[in-house]
Amino acid sequence: MKRFSIPTIFNSLRVRIFILVLLVGLIPGTLIGGLFFQMYQKKALSNDAVSMTSQAQLLSNQIVTTGYLSNPTMDAINNQLMALGNIYSGRIMILNSSLQVVNDTYDIYTGRTMVWQNAILALRGKRSSTYDNDSHCQVIAVPIMGTGVGSTVEGVIVITKSTDYLEQNVSFYTRLLVFSVLVAAIIATIVALFSSIYLTDPLRKLSAAILNRQNSGEQVMVSDVAETTEISKHFNEVMTRMDEIDASRQEFVSNVSHELKTPLTSMKVLADSLTSMGDEVPVELYRDFMDDITHEIDRETKIINDLLSLVRLDKSGVTLNIEAKNINEMLEQLMKRLRPIAEKNQVELVMESFRPVTAEVDEVKFSLAIMNLIENGIKYNQQGGYVHVSLNADHQYFFIRVEDSGMGIPEDSLNRIFERFYRVDKSHSREIGGTGLGLAITKNAIDMHHGQIQVHSMVGEGTTFDVRVPLSYIKES
Repeated sequence: MKRFSIPTIFNSLRVRIFILVLLVGLIPGTLIGGLFFQMYQKKALSNDAVSMTSQAQLLSNQIVTTGYLSNPTMDAINNQLMALGNIYSGRIMILNSSLQVVNDTYDIYTGRTMVWQNAILALRGKRSSTYDNDSHCQVIAVPIMGTGVGSTVEGVIVITKSTDYLEQNVSFYTRLLVFSVLVAAIIATIVALFSSIYLTDPLRKLSAAILNRQNSGEQVMVSDVAETTEISKHFNEVMTRMDEIDASRQEFVSNVSHELKTPLTSMKVLADSLTSMGDEVPVELYRDFMDDITHEIDRETKIINDLLSLVRLDKSGVTLNIEAKNINEMLEQLMKRLRPIAEKNQVELVMESFRPVTAEVDEVKFSLAIMNLIENGIKYNQQGGYVHVSLNADHQYFFIRVEDSGMGIPEDSLNRIFERFYRVDKSHSREIGGTGLGLAITKNAIDMHHGQIQVHSMVGEGTTFDVRVPLSYIKES
């Protein structure tokens, strides 16, 4: 049986949506219920305090006008105090200016002196209201003011009211809130469950469609929501590029196998021919065959060297030996090295430099790139033709142009000339010993220098390569 750890469970988008919807459904209601209880209790106590204070003020006026503090045996006032105490389910005490209890409806403190902070404040003319959470009662102290101008405080009325009704109401509402939260929890659970399934179902369909994708080129499309539509679109684009890369890889392997096999096949045929002739092979024929074998060996060596160059350039994290180099001198050295080949092919090799240029490059790799362009211009040219190399620069880049008067490149091949082993004219390429890797090496080397290369060509009129490379090499982070 498959086990799920807690972290694995919470990594599920469906579980996260379920929990989120559940919490959104429960937390606000619980918080609102708690806030309601606080506001209800505060409002109820405030209303009680106002009502009790108003009643105390009425009693205060009657006590002063009847002289009750001097004669606390008046039945009318005593009956009124007793009735009010019963209404409030509490007690009422009347204190004189000496804090002596004149009347206590509970008949406990009558005749005693009550030193109580709120009573003392009331003698100073300040009203107070206090809620005792332990005994569940509210106590107010109101001063008894004398009549006339400049009257003084003659006593204090202390009213205690039971708040059991408030506790009963809170208990009832609490049970109601718990019931409501349970109902809301059930509803929120059902909503959260269906929401999580509904919201993640398009992703499940997309995952299944990707998993069931059989053939390269097969399109995956789940259009349930905009997000899955966009993901499907991007997935198809990525897979299309992957299919192209895979096809290119297969073609590359096939081309490598073919290119390496061809010289070996030729050498085997030549060697078998010599062997079959026995000891009667003429010296001239033997020499011709050995020259052909040597030519095929050179061809094999060049293919292997070019492949090694590509591997070194493609290798992840390849390091460049970047140094400030005089580009003018570098091009002159390349021209000097290639001039014998140009003279042999009766091609005029010309260099034009517009200004001194110093740039940060890897001399070996960059020289190889430019040498391939110039050498191709010489080899794929015609007798009496030319290869014109020019160098220029501005404040940020330097520019190298290699222009020839050769056979040119068809327009439909311009986008593929930098592919490995791609040849425009395969018969002519093999005739002059081309491997189809030179321009791929050139493109890689220029890309490593964060440069750009563009090609313009007309069949029968020639080809021009324009290279642009930054003067200062910026290392990628």
